[in-house]
Amino acid sequence: MYRHISHLDLSLCIRFNHISQYRWIRSLFRAVSRLGDGIFWYVLMIALLAFEGVQAVIPVVHMLLAGGASTLVYKWLKKKTSRPRPYQVNPDIACIAAPLDRFSFPSGHTLHAVAFSTVATAYYPELAWIVLPFTFLVAISRMVLGLHYPSDVLAGAAIGYFIARISF
Repeated sequence: MYRHISHLDLSLCIRFNHISQYRWIRSLFRAVSRLGDGIFWYVLMIALLAFEGVQAVIPVVHMLLAGGASTLVYKWLKKKTSRPRPYQVNPDIACIAAPLDRFSFPSGHTLHAVAFSTVATAYYPELAWIVLPFTFLVAISRMVLGLHYPSDVLAGAAIGYFIARISF
């Protein structure tokens, strides 16, 4: 059973990564990934404070705390699992963007995107139209860029959602 799941994980990773052969797709997902480094979320928090004023302080602090907890969990998991990145173990997978750290499991970008978007949309449901598609694109970008397996992304999403939910 594990072998079957591992094979599926790898074959999906290769398929996602192979769409990066198109320059516009590569550029799009590099940009999304770069924004997912934190830029998008920090701009969102600043915008909330600018437009909502003092009413946004609690949601923004909540997002920052969820982000901090997410960082602690994902760094601990990466150190414990030490899973190599897909491009490091399979020559069919191209690394399209420089990784921020050494290991693959879980996807920290996805974990943070899900945690931030879960908290943000709990306070501001009207933001769902922008944060949810962006979160989805961040998750996909990790596989397209050859940095993560689908299981890394799914685990990151689940952990990010769990952290956000328990933060309430």
